[in-house]
Amino acid sequence: MEMSTSKSSLIDARRRKGSGNDDEASPDPRPGTVTAIHPQARDPTRVSVFVDGAFSFGVARDVASDFGLTTNRVLDETELSDVLAREQLRKATNVALNFLAYRQRSEGEIRRRLGKGGFPEATIELTLDKLRELHYVDDPEFARRWIENRGDHRPRGARLLAQELKVKGIDQEILSAALEEADLDERSDALTLARDRAQRMTGLQSSIRERRLSGFLARRGYGFEVIRATLNILREEAGNESPESE
Repeated sequence: MEMSTSKSSLIDARRRKGSGNDDEASPDPRPGTVTAIHPQARDPTRVSVFVDGAFSFGVARDVASDFGLTTNRVLDETELSDVLAREQLRKATNVALNFLAYRQRSEGEIRRRLGKGGFPEATIELTLDKLRELHYVDDPEFARRWIENRGDHRPRGARLLAQELKVKGIDQEILSAALEEADLDERSDALTLARDRAQRMTGLQSSIRERRLSGFLARRGYGFEVIRATLNILREEAGNESPESE
């Protein structure tokens, strides 16, 4: 890719836009003739593009190369829009990949992250398309792993698992399939949790203990039938009768 190295051009560019290392588009990039392309001092992987003698926009060097940007090339409205859109897509993809570096993410999480970054909806959808092609996002797999991880570390009922996955942006069909595939044993999990919790409640009246255990299990996403069955087993294990209704 051709780069303008004229000393006078560089001086003019710095007068117009400081150091000539601007990384964002000017407030109103316009079509016209590319008069200079300068590497950015702070990031050699990027270049600043000047159109008709004024700074117009900054792009990655490979984006400029892909579009064949050189001095004296005339950019029309469509070409300018294409270059800026490709640059936006590149930036959005980098943001998404950095976001994915910490842990697997759902499409909904990535969509929200990019939305907060100010990327337009069209760019977000193109970014997700690209991530799907690379197999970096997979909502069914995300849902399966989420349920598996919860089961291994912090068991909870199907109702709460569904709520958590909805917050992550997983649609109903995918989360329902994941829950069905997981084949949760809610009664066994609830009993294990309740036994552990009950050990911390020694000395409490049985009615108070059961009320607190009921609340605890409900917050973990277990339904009434599972909670009732769990309390019945605990009573049998303790050799106690059901407490009188208050």
